[in-house]
Amino acid sequence: MPHRRRGTAAVALAVAAALSLAACGGSNDGAGDAGSTAGNKKDVAKGGKDFASAAKKTAEMGTDAKPGQWPRTVEHAMGETVIKSQPKRVVVLDVGELDNVVSLGIEPVGLAPTEGSPELPSYLKKDAGSPANVGTINNLNLEAIAGLKPDLILGSQLRAADKYDELSKIAPTVFSIRPGFTWKENYLLNAAALDRTAEAKAKLADYDKKVDALDAELGAGKPTVSMLRFMPDGVIRLYANASFIGTILKDAGIPRPKNQDIEDLAAEVSAENIDQADADYIFTGVYGDAKATDKSRAQGNPLWKNLKAVKAGHAYDVPDETWYLGLGVTAADEVVADLEKYLTK
Repeated sequence: MPHRRRGTAAVALAVAAALSLAACGGSNDGAGDAGSTAGNKKDVAKGGKDFASAAKKTAEMGTDAKPGQWPRTVEHAMGETVIKSQPKRVVVLDVGELDNVVSLGIEPVGLAPTEGSPELPSYLKKDAGSPANVGTINNLNLEAIAGLKPDLILGSQLRAADKYDELSKIAPTVFSIRPGFTWKENYLLNAAALDRTAEAKAKLADYDKKVDALDAELGAGKPTVSMLRFMPDGVIRLYANASFIGTILKDAGIPRPKNQDIEDLAAEVSAENIDQADADYIFTGVYGDAKATDKSRAQGNPLWKNLKAVKAGHAYDVPDETWYLGLGVTAADEVVADLEKYLTK
């Protein structure tokens, strides 16, 4: 049976994760999904009336403007923004917004890439044009942004709340709450600001068909999947439900190991306890330079070689730029295609 994906429950989880980040001082490290990292001792974020209230607000973000209607007022994470006319010069402050606008046929004039992946993502190069660099997602160059004379800026509260007032003086600015888990809601928010809602809904419907087809093809008895990502400075993450890749796996009904089936961004392990990554399949990403991570040390550990997935030949390196950094519908489609390739061999 297909797995339904949108609604207040999903949004509540996203807001819970975002609020958990604020409460726990989680990492805004720019490595794709942003949020708290679980660790073995961290309590899972819990819902409640506050989360339900915030979830309702998130679900209602966007605009009531009719197609082609300008000016339009867009409600978003930082309040309301009036956009006077169809934007033609768009600056995006993260890879999720980049994926979103390119999927809607727009070549942004400016882009803030991540620190670990400063180049234009290869999967978007054909359609993204040549956006100017405006700093990185954690170190925006406001002068460069202003110099592009944008008529719309798209980003998120989590990444750049402290720059919102300055950005708003440059151009109308629309922020989602956070990147990652809420990628579908963020896509619709960006589309509302661009008067491309119908196109965005069609893209999401196409994604739904693809992921439901994968769900049906895999059938009952699906294998467990572990999402392992090597980060700089020895950090190793096992990505969980409140992450971009977590939503895709849940959409396809693909089960997770218990230590990843949690309502948080990720759990963290070390090279010495890499056996906690065990599953029927392991998909590995690397953020930035692999030499700056513990990948070689972890995979040289005898525990790694004894993992069920490794012994079965089911441990695969996957593109970090789509599986972990993409955060948009184009990347999601690429991930679904990869999952079909690996899981149906």
